[in-house]
Amino acid sequence: MSVTPSSPDYIIPKLKAETIASLVKRGTRLDGRGLHDIRQVEIIPNYLPKADGSALVKLGNTQVLVGVKLEVGTPYPDAPDQGVIIVSAEFVPMASPVFEPGPPDENAIELARVIDRSIRELGAIDLSKLVLIPGKKVWVVWIDIYVLDHDGNLVDASSIATLAALLTAKIPKAVISEEDEQIVVDKTTHVAQLPLLKKVVTVTVGKLGKALIVDPDLEEESVLDTKIIFAISEDGRIAGIQKSGPSSITKDEVLRATDIAIKKGRELIKIIEQAVEAAVKQAEIKEEKKVEEVKEEKEEALEAKESAVEEVTEGEEVEETSETIEAAKEKEESKEEEVTEEREAEEPVKKLEEKEEVEEEPAKKEAAPTAQEEKEGQPTETKQEEKEEEAKEAKREKVEEEAGEKVGAEEGVGEEESSKERKTSDEENLNSTQ
Repeated sequence: MSVTPSSPDYIIPKLKAETIASLVKRGTRLDGRGLHDIRQVEIIPNYLPKADGSALVKLGNTQVLVGVKLEVGTPYPDAPDQGVIIVSAEFVPMASPVFEPGPPDENAIELARVIDRSIRELGAIDLSKLVLIPGKKVWVVWIDIYVLDHDGNLVDASSIATLAALLTAKIPKAVISEEDEQIVVDKTTHVAQLPLLKKVVTVTVGKLGKALIVDPDLEEESVLDTKIIFAISEDGRIAGIQKSGPSSITKDEVLRATDIAIKKGRELIKIIEQAVEAAVKQAEIKEEKKVEEVKEEKEEALEAKESAVEEVTEGEEVEETSETIEAAKEKEESKEEEVTEEREAEEPVKKLEEKEEVEEEPAKKEAAPTAQEEKEGQPTETKQEEKEEEAKEAKREKVEEEAGEKVGAEEGVGEEESSKERKTSDEENLNSTQ
């Protein structure tokens, strides 16, 4: 006969066992709780981020971790249009001195069977919605239970963690190929919540003497006469009852234990629902914050980009303005240079003209014919004209020599030679005229 998870090897002193029994008779317990009080329950949904659903539960000092994973598998031959549920339990050796490493023992197997029956018999999961290809491929729901710390009542702690994990479980995205019916699963994307029809938990009621206590701890379990495990739904339905222990139990005690279990089962389901709702809201808030942070980061990046573009544009405008100013300065300088060159070019001409004007006055005086020359006739006038021309040529030679110094020695030499030739020809003409 299989037994429920317990610690038969855990032995407490006889005096302590008598103390526990004496306190229970008086309606109290060693840790100060009432007979029907449950230890403090702490639930952390979505404890494993890579699982499709998970929860860590602390019931007093008892800690249980449950992970839910969905994989594609083959349906059972007698249920081709339904998904599959597989529950396994493992007692981690560090959880208790009485746990040993190796394959699951009878206690771990019995724990898994109790949780499996409570879910399956009540139809907690809608298995008809887990079919991918009828008769060929369905979703297999793996429920893995890990006992991390054993301080009594492992069944209730495991059922609480299992329900919380199922409430947070989501179905991954599956793409079915029409040609060869191959299924590709995308674990990073979830398309829907796991379809739950009922919420169910277990409530353990122990008998010690004539008293009934709820949620016995490890020391109390070691001194109990017997205990009954009830699987209760949120609407008060009983999915299963299991008794363990050597002592008998009367019909009235069973009925009283049933009433206690239904009441405590509904309380536990409300606690689980509140914890999951709070976790979902917190997750939504975190997601909103992430979205806002991403939005703010994008806005900041856009503003930085716009400011960078503005800085570049301003820099280009400044460069264009400086280039325009420099171009204007260059134009002004070139104009000034042109004006200066024109002035420099005009100065020799002006000087030449001024010199000619200055030198023409004495030449005119010298060239002015006397009364006697006028009387002597034409030869005298011709002579006078030649003198004037010679004087002009001499002036021109001087001016050309001055200009030749600026232009070049060769040009000056050429001018002198040409002026000499002209002078020679003028002298020859003068002699011939005389």
